[in-house]
Amino acid sequence: MKKLLIGVVGFAVFAGAAVAYVVSARGDEPAVNAVAVVTGQPLPLDGHTLFFRNVAQGPDFGKLAAVPRTAPTEPRKVGDLRCDRFAAARGTGICLRVRQGSLPPVTDLLVLGADLSVRHQETLPGTPSRARVSPDGRLVYWTLFVTGDSYSATGFSTRSGLYEVQTGRLVKTIEELPVFVGGRRYFASDVNYWGITFGADGNRFYATLSSKGKTYLVEADYRKYRGDAILENVECPSLSPDGKRIAYKQKVSDGVWRLAVADLATKRVTRLAETRSVDDQPLWRDDATILYGLRRDGDASDVWSVPANGGGTPVLLIPDASSPAYG
Repeated sequence: MKKLLIGVVGFAVFAGAAVAYVVSARGDEPAVNAVAVVTGQPLPLDGHTLFFRNVAQGPDFGKLAAVPRTAPTEPRKVGDLRCDRFAAARGTGICLRVRQGSLPPVTDLLVLGADLSVRHQETLPGTPSRARVSPDGRLVYWTLFVTGDSYSATGFSTRSGLYEVQTGRLVKTIEELPVFVGGRRYFASDVNYWGITFGADGNRFYATLSSKGKTYLVEADYRKYRGDAILENVECPSLSPDGKRIAYKQKVSDGVWRLAVADLATKRVTRLAETRSVDDQPLWRDDATILYGLRRDGDASDVWSVPANGGGTPVLLIPDASSPAYG
C-alpha cells in the first residue's frame, strides 16, 4: 500500500496539474489522442510549440491548447485562455474571442506577449473569422464578420484590420487600400477584404479582395499602402516561408472550396490532395507541408496536414482541434 501511494504521488508531480485524460478510438486518428488539462503552468510562445483551439467536448472546450511542434500526438496541454481564433509568431500572439451575449456581436481582440499575457486589447464589432501575426512579430491582423456568419452566407460583410505592436497604430479596416485591377484603380461599393498574410520583411502582404461576385489575390506594399490584383478565385491566402507561393482555398461551387497553391512567379496553380471542402486559412508547417482545420459537424473540427506539391494524401494531425498556429 505504501509503494502504491508513493507511485501515485510521483505520477501527480510528473504530470503537473493534469486532471483529464481522454483516448479516442476513431480509426483515422493518431494512435494517441490525449487531453491533459494543465493549470498553473504557462504555455509560452517559445518557437517549439504547435498551438490550437481545443474543441474536445467538455469544460475546456474553446481553450487554447498546445503540443510539441515535433510531436503533435503527445498529450495536449490546455491552458485557461479562451479564443475563437488564435495565431502567433516571434513572441507575439493574437486571440480573437466573441463577447458572449453581445448584440450586435462584438469581438475582444487580445494582443499577447511571449508568456501569453495581454499587452493590448481592442473591442471591435463583428465575430471572429481569421487571425495572423507577421513573421517578424510586429503586426497582428484579423478578419471579422460584421454581417452573416460564414463565407457561404449570402450578403456577408467583413472587416480586416491591422495593429502595429511596437507603435500602437491601429488600422480598423483596410477597405481604403488603393487597389489596381488590370492596371486601373478599382472602385466599388461592395469591396470586402479578408485573410491577410505578410511576408518576412513585414512590408509585402497579400489579402483577398471580393467584389461583384469575384475574388482576387491582392499583392500589396504596406509602407506605400497600395495593392495590385494578381490572380482570381483566391480566398484566405497564406504566404509560404520561402515567400514564393500562396496557399489558399479556391471556390469550386457555392459553399465548397478546395485547397490550392499558386506559384507567385509563374501563377501556376496546383490543387492539393485534400478533396473535401476546406473553409479555413491554411498554415504552412514548412515549405513542403500545409496545415488546416477541417470541420466535421457542428462545432467539431480536426487539424489535418497535406503536402504542398499536390501529391501524397491528407493526414489527420490533431483531432478535436481548430485554428492551428506555430509559436
